[in-house]
Amino acid sequence: MLFKKDPLQIITFDAYGTDSHFYLRGRALEDESINLDDKGWFNLMLNTWKRLETDEVKHTNLDITLPNGQVLQTSTDNHGYFKVETEIHDLQKLINEEGWVNFEVSYANPNIKRRITNENRFPGKILIPSKKAAFGVITDIDDTILHTGVVSTLKWKVLFNTVFKTVKKRLPLKGAPDLYNLLHRGKSGENSNPIFYVSHSPWNLYRYLELFLKQNDFPKGPILLRSFNSFFKRKKDGHKPQKQIEIFGILKTYPELPMILIGDSGERDADIYKEVAELFPDRILAIYLRSVNHKKRMIRVKSLFDDYKTTPILFVENSDQAVAHAKKMGFI
Repeated sequence: MLFKKDPLQIITFDAYGTDSHFYLRGRALEDESINLDDKGWFNLMLNTWKRLETDEVKHTNLDITLPNGQVLQTSTDNHGYFKVETEIHDLQKLINEEGWVNFEVSYANPNIKRRITNENRFPGKILIPSKKAAFGVITDIDDTILHTGVVSTLKWKVLFNTVFKTVKKRLPLKGAPDLYNLLHRGKSGENSNPIFYVSHSPWNLYRYLELFLKQNDFPKGPILLRSFNSFFKRKKDGHKPQKQIEIFGILKTYPELPMILIGDSGERDADIYKEVAELFPDRILAIYLRSVNHKKRMIRVKSLFDDYKTTPILFVENSDQAVAHAKKMGFI
């Protein structure tokens, strides 16, 4: 062969479940060997191209093998994505000390023509929140915990930060890791409140964002993004943003668990969170929105909450203000 095909991989996206509910998303695609530690503008641009120009494995069957030997089956779609949402009993018995169920995903046909890496065994995990959890946190990522510049003209800062900065060069907003760890530990210090990271970013950035959260000591939690093919599409009337759909899914999965919503004032977080709180008025404990340096957007967002009394809403300039409010409310 003149050109050797890249080996195959399966990327699972950390998801969530309950003792009887299993939810997982992931993607099957060729392994482009992206090194997130690469430096230099050429390597950074090359890695960005590899993340966006993916060679997916379409319409192929996959097996998900749980620790107890039970096997779930699914298949990839036209873009290589797969989604599993099913009822399973006694998942609680399979969790580790941190509350995660670990499993393996594999190609159902081991004789698939192209090369398979890692002996056709790819790790995955879903979180089952602790019974000690008092609430959950649903949070945005961009300009909420990671400065991206979504309010910049033509979003040039987003492009620059994503393409020309390694993960290790990206810094969280000041105080954000401490805030999230305090919320994770809760008032008792041992609540293990689940943190759900829900963003408009495409799945192509999953490993980039996963490493960012890990290296900055944010609590481990499910990361829920959206497909790149829908990234630039305008939503049709009546269609909810994928971010809002994911939030609805979390609320449906944990009907007894109240939530705190955290986002920023730059994009559509305020609109989404307000609608969610109005639909679930007894479920949302508070909404924290980080203020952005954009006068017109701040005026628009604050006007959304004129005479709003459904849920406590706080516009914060920094993490310290959110910590103070959380202490006052008895969250931490």
